[in-house]
Amino acid sequence: MNTDKIYAEALANEYAPKDTSKVLALKKLDRKAKRPANVFAYTFGIITSLIAGIGMCLSMDVIGGGTAGFMVLGITIGILGLAGMGINYFIYKKLLEKGKQQYAFEIIELAKQISDNE
Repeated sequence: MNTDKIYAEALANEYAPKDTSKVLALKKLDRKAKRPANVFAYTFGIITSLIAGIGMCLSMDVIGGGTAGFMVLGITIGILGLAGMGINYFIYKKLLEKGKQQYAFEIIELAKQISDNE
């Protein structure tokens, strides 16, 4: 077995111009359709969990003055954060559905072209 030849072919393949195949284009379209929903879900989830954390810190006297007012404020803020985390999934599903509808025609046409070629 000639390892130099195998190495040279692997290196040449790495630097050769790559043709964008229809399968790669289909994967790109799929990611493009799902990206806005994923970005929103992660961002909104992080923000609402931080809000819930601030509420917990206020209600447990970690931050704030330790008065009853801060405790009530902390509980209120914590509930708002938990509610935001609770609705995050439903907003994600709506955004995902919207993205899939937006790119459905292109994805279906490309998938048909791929399946017809095989």
